[in-house]
This record gives sequence, structure tokens and C-alpha cells, in this order.
Amino acid sequence: MRFVLFFVALFLAVPAAAPLAAQGVQQTKGSFEDKFRQLDEVLPDPNTYRNASGAPGHEYWQQKVDYTIEAELDEPKRRLTARATVRYTNNSPDTLPWLWMQLDQNIFRTDSMAELTDAFGGAGRRGPKVTLGGGNEPTRLSMDELRRQQAMADNKYGYDINAVRTLAGANLPHTIVGTLMRIDLPEPLAPGQTTEFAIEWAFNIVEEDAVVARSGYEHFPDDPRKGGNDIFLLAQWFPRMVVYSDYEGWHNKEFLGRGEFTLEFGDYDVAMTVPDDHIVASTGVLQNPETVLTAAQRQRLETAKNADAPVFIVTPAEAAAAEAGNPRGKKTWRFSAQNVRDFAWASSRKFMWDAQGHKQPGAEHETVLAMSFWPKEGGELWRKYSTAAVVHTMKVYSRFSFDYPYPTAQSVNGPVGGMEYPMITFNGPRTTLNKDGSRTYSLAEKMFLVGVVIHEIGHIYFPMTVNSDERQWTWMDEGLNSFLDSVAGYEWDPNMPWTRSVPRDLVSYMVSSDQQPIMTQSDSITNLGANAYGKPSAAYHLLRDTIIGRERFDFALKEYARRWKFKRPTPADFFRTIEEASGTDLDWFWRGWFYTTDHVDISLDSIYRLKMDTKDPDIDLPRRRKERDEEPELVGIGLNREQRLPIWVLENPGVTDFYDKNDQFTVTPKDRKGYTDFLDGLLPWERKAFDRAVKEDANYYVLNFSNKGGLVMPIILGLTFKDGSKEKLNIPAEIWRRNSREVAKLLVYPKGKELVQVMVDPDWETGDADLENNHYPRRIIPSRVEAFKDEASRSRVSRDLMGEAVGAEPDKKRK
Repeated sequence: MRFVLFFVALFLAVPAAAPLAAQGVQQTKGSFEDKFRQLDEVLPDPNTYRNASGAPGHEYWQQKVDYTIEAELDEPKRRLTARATVRYTNNSPDTLPWLWMQLDQNIFRTDSMAELTDAFGGAGRRGPKVTLGGGNEPTRLSMDELRRQQAMADNKYGYDINAVRTLAGANLPHTIVGTLMRIDLPEPLAPGQTTEFAIEWAFNIVEEDAVVARSGYEHFPDDPRKGGNDIFLLAQWFPRMVVYSDYEGWHNKEFLGRGEFTLEFGDYDVAMTVPDDHIVASTGVLQNPETVLTAAQRQRLETAKNADAPVFIVTPAEAAAAEAGNPRGKKTWRFSAQNVRDFAWASSRKFMWDAQGHKQPGAEHETVLAMSFWPKEGGELWRKYSTAAVVHTMKVYSRFSFDYPYPTAQSVNGPVGGMEYPMITFNGPRTTLNKDGSRTYSLAEKMFLVGVVIHEIGHIYFPMTVNSDERQWTWMDEGLNSFLDSVAGYEWDPNMPWTRSVPRDLVSYMVSSDQQPIMTQSDSITNLGANAYGKPSAAYHLLRDTIIGRERFDFALKEYARRWKFKRPTPADFFRTIEEASGTDLDWFWRGWFYTTDHVDISLDSIYRLKMDTKDPDIDLPRRRKERDEEPELVGIGLNREQRLPIWVLENPGVTDFYDKNDQFTVTPKDRKGYTDFLDGLLPWERKAFDRAVKEDANYYVLNFSNKGGLVMPIILGLTFKDGSKEKLNIPAEIWRRNSREVAKLLVYPKGKELVQVMVDPDWETGDADLENNHYPRRIIPSRVEAFKDEASRSRVSRDLMGEAVGAEPDKKRK
């Protein structure tokens, strides 16, 4: 059992070389750096809209926007035509002379800012887009990029805005600025007032596989139907109101592709006219099932609400029949959604559809329909796992936040790898078609499907409900969602090799030079996955499991979600809420992990074992003699003995004296008197403490650490003792508060408790970059011997073109 002795400094025998002076606090004229300085000068000042605790202020406000939309899908032309009535309510304290709308489809115009600023060799939209040349290597374009360039050249993309009018029919002046449009109002909109206007538009739908987008169509030329089939995923498909907020006013930053969408909540009534053999999945609740579904399908939908497993609404046989046939006309699907910040939908005759009710007693929506839509290419992978993963996500996420807030939760398969919208998500994984007609999938595809469904359904909580600003702070939703999807993943199956979400997964990124602080704007980040997804997720795992503890962290996260449900938090609101609700000052953590590119690398440089000097010469001097006798013999003396060289004092006994029988450790009366005088000079409390320390004869260990990575962090120690026992000690990060570069720590153990090994971060929970300087004593570094052969040169000069020209195949077993 560890114990601490308060009175040790005067009586510890510290070796002369111990670098204890290095702990001193350096002066501000030197290189002192306060890693624990508060963030007050960085975060915005609290106000009546956002208070100092991180909660919405008593005058918090946000705008409301309602949409009534009619849209028609022209499948052969792959074009969408639509019109909408927009109702805008000004809840701000400001008078607004104009409104701004987002025209996200304009990002696909060849003259868009996104296209013109897409640097060659930079962070491209897809895969190995280009290879920059160097040395003898040429600069190259990938096939994907060639396809994209051709699609952009062959099609006219972007919105055609056909009309912007008052409801009375008068034209409204409007100005298009890239992916934004300003609408000038007839009269300024005063606080508390509402205005309505109508807008008509159309656009050509991009082929997602060619252009690479967050929505679009996918073509299946090999389907049994003549001409093939399509899946349409419609998102960012209507002009949407730009946010007007208390902290920025109009959020009129151009859409460049990376930074996603900042949106207002409102109510939607949407009618989509599509070919009559299509199945539509959509944000909201279907309002006219009797006109678009068969009686059997409607009955299955009712059965699914109370089913223990997914029930087919559209069966594989029904989907196959539709896939092989042709439409006879059109149908209009009508959906309604309340208090959502966006609206998306999907349409295809290829869709199978299953559903299962998820129960959450006492919630606003006590039964949530978890649903999946997928083509035959999804196979058993989708049938087994998609809807199950939807249900699992809601169960896990609701523990950390609130009951799922909407009546449906949907997963739709299509060309988009993963994207989220209120009540509906687009997810990409599929099976592989084999020559015998069977469909199989890899473990990677299974992990991809389960993981992406969890992640995208999780986004319906963050940011579809906790409405953070994705255009500026991607990490606020992606990082938090990556953390929660990893929690849900480990609860789904801990044996799956999940990656990218815990501290140990982020080491290579955090030590790289190709990184930016988390608090970097989305479009300026080089490695978005590591920066905005992985590194924040690792931070939350570290806070939950190491720094704060699960109970307090989970309470704080739930409080953040509760406070900002259906509201718009900023980073300051998040930081302040987590600190206040957990009762933990974390400014040092936010500063280091979110505002810098420092990494974790704590080195255990040395350990000193100290024993108590009793001051009693009859005890201490014999001990010192024994310590001397245990020192290695001088090499020369040993070699003399091997040569049998004579020793003078042994051959001439007449030259001996007192010192031949008594050495420097011989106890004298003066030594004993000095000991007595020392004891007599102690105050009563000093004598009591001294006598106890001598009696206990504890082991004192001074551990010297250096911070090589720059990021202050708790020092977590795995301690192994001579008796075989082990302990784990967590030293809070505040140990670095006076010197963030070097620090020493005293550990005290009873007489029989001797340290034999210490390891920093034994469970790899902090993401320490260099494991080898964590061991004391240093370990032999494990590695492997792998035999290999030199690869042949790929240069054409080195190839046997003579042999290739006549089709000769070399015998690789002979020279």
C-alpha cells in the first residue's frame, strides 16, 4: 500500500547528480510557457445570447424558415424542376433589408469558386486525382479525374433560377454571387415579422460517380430493363436560406465542398412527382400512402411498427419486377416534416425497403420507424445489417444525448459513400457479384456498412438536432459523432478492428508536419479525416476514460446535448458546458489539443531510489561500507591478481598500523556524540517524524520526466514491484503547471515494496508517440526479421524488350 510522508526533504540521501534543480519555474524573461493559461482571451465574451456557463442566454434567438415545395423528376433527362413558397420569420433583434439563400448546386459550375480554386495536386475530391512530377517521374492525371473533367465539359450544371417573386406575383430583385443569392425585400423585415416569397428553379442532376458529390444519380446499364436503371439521391437540391445568427450575422461564406452546411430549422411540406414505379425515401412522414403504396405494402408498414426484426415493405420480388419493367406514368409522393433543418430524398425503381419499429417509451415519438432502402447490389449485407445498425445507433446515442427526436430514421444505399440529413442518410457499401451469380462481401465491407450507418444516423443527433456550424467548425459534429460512433461500434462488436477514433490511432497524424490545429476552418484543412474526425474523437475518449472519468463526462455531454437541442452551439458553448457540468478546468486541454499541433510524448528519463539515513553511525557507516564493498573492483586490481603480482603490505607485516584494521567507516565516539547532539536538537514534532521515518525505512523513488511532444497530459504510470504485484497511478496534467518541459515526482512505498519496472501510459490511452522512452529500465525494442528480394527495375531501359517483342516468358528459376 502506497503512503506519503510529509517530512522527507531534510533526511533524503539524494545522489549529487540528481537533476532536481531542473524543476524550478523558469522566469518569463526566459522560455516559460504557461500551458494552463485560461482561454478567456481566446473565446468570445459571454452575453445575453450565450452565457458564461455555456448555456443559451435568456435572450437566445434563432430564425425560422418554412418551405412548401413541389418537385418533378425527369428521369430520362436526369433533371429536376421545382417551385417553392418560403416563409421566413425574423426572430432576431435586427431589421433585415435583404435575405440570402444558398445555391449549392452552383458549386458544379465550371466558373465556381470551388472549381477555380481547386489546386492541382492539392486535396482533391477523389482518390489519387493527380500525381505531381519530380525527378524522372511525369505529372499524371487519374482516370477518375479524366472522367470528371469530361462530365463537367459535357453537361451544364448549376441552378437555373427561373423566378423569384412575391406571392402577389411581383418580381423580387436578386443577385447571384457564386453559391449564394441575395434577395432584396420590398420593405425591410423588422424583428418579429414574417415574409413570404416564391421561387422556381431547375437543374441537371450530376452523375455522382463521375463528378463526385454529396448527391446525384447512379446509372446501372446492365439491369434487365432496356437502357438500364438509376438511383437518384437528392440533397442540396433546393435553394435554402442562409443562416443569420447572433455571432456572425449572415453566414455568407462560399460553399467550396469541404465545409458543409449551416441551416435554419423549419417545417416542410414537399411533393415529389416521379415515375410511377419508383419508391421514394424521404425526410419526413409519408402523407399519402394510399396513392403510392399497394394495400399489401401499407399493411406491412403497419406490421413493422411492432416487429422485433425488420419486415419487408417492398420485397425483393417486387423490386426485381419493377427493375425489369417500365413506368406507365407518374406518381406524386407527399411528405411532411416538422422542425428540421434540411430535407433530402431518394428515388428509384430498384429499391427494396424494410422497416422495424424502435420503441422509446415516454418520448415525443414513442415508436420510431427504422428503415432501409437498397437495390439488389446491396444483397444480404444490407438485409442483415442496415436496419439493425439504425436501431442500435438510436439506442446508444440516446444514452448520451436525448430520445431520438423524429418519427423515422432511414438508411438508403446509393452512390454516396456516407452523408446525413434529417431522418434520412445515404450510405454506400455493397456486395460483390460472383461468376456463379452469388453475392458476397468482405469483412471490410461489413465494417464499412455497420460503421457508416452508425455514423450517419448518429449525425441526425449531431448536427441535425444539435445544430452546430459545419461550414466553420467541422469538428463540432464530425469529431463528436466519430467519438460516439466508435462507442457504438465497440458496443456492436468489440472484436471488429475499428480504427481512427481512439488516441493510439492518431499518433502518426499528430507527429506529422502535414497537420493543422483542430480549430482550423474546414476548407483550409489538408487531412480532414484525421483533423476533424479522428483527433477530436480521440480527445473525447481521453477526457472520458482518463482525465474526467466516464460518469462525469457522460453527464456533461448529455447536458451539452440537452442545452443545445434544436439550437446552434459554438465551440465556446461546448467547451464551457463540458467544464461546468463535469466540474473540471479543461482550458489547458482545449488549448493544447484543439489550438496547437503539439503531440503527446512523455519520456521517463531516470528513476532514483532513495533510502532514509538514520544518522546513527552504528547503522549508517556499516551500510556505507557494505555499499562500497558491492561496487565493482577496479579493473587493474583484478588484472594484478591474475598476474599474481605481490602486495607489499602482505609481504611486509611490520608496516601495518591502525588503518589496516580500521577504515574510513569505523565508528568513533565523536560520531556517536554527533548523533546524540542531532537528536537533542530536534523539536518534538521533528523528532516524532524522524523516528517514524527511520522505523518505517520506506523506499523513496524520484521519477524524472521530460515533455518531448509539447502537449501536457496526465502522467499515467504502470508500476511493477519486486514481489510481482502491479499498480496503476494517474498523475493529473496539472503537475506540468509550473514547468511544462521537465518535472520530477516523488513516490513513497513501504520497506518491502520495491519498484523494478515503470512504464508511462501502459495501456496506450493518451496516444504517446514514442513508446520506447516510456519504459524504465529501457526495454529491448521488439522487431522482426523479414527476408526479401530486390524488386526488378520498372524502367523500360531495364526490361527485356527483345524478349517481350516475340512473346518470350523468362524462366525465373534459372539465370
